Amino acid sequence: MRASDSADAQHLLQWIQTRRGIEGFVEPRTAVNDVTLLLVAHDGEWTRRRVPSVAWAHAFANKHQIPSYDAAVVGVPQRMREYNRRKKAEGR
Repeated sequence: MRASDSADAQHLLQWIQTRRGIEGFVEPRTAVNDVTLLLVAHDGEWTRRRVPSVAWAHAFANKHQIPSYDAAVVGVPQRMREYNRRKKAEGR
């Protein structure tokens, strides 16, 4: 498993600076993946990166005034699934 690094944090920061209506979904560590922060914009566009901890993810979101949720509790938003379907259909 690759640990998070400064490039991950930099990507998240750059991503939020160019989108609007962002919410954060903190995904817990699993047997396969480390803790990740999933960011979803108003239109469903999304990005995911490894982060150092659950606390770091929520602190990052709070610092940038982004609502954050525990993904294991609330799941991911429908707009993200719709975005993925649109992108898949465009690829045909």
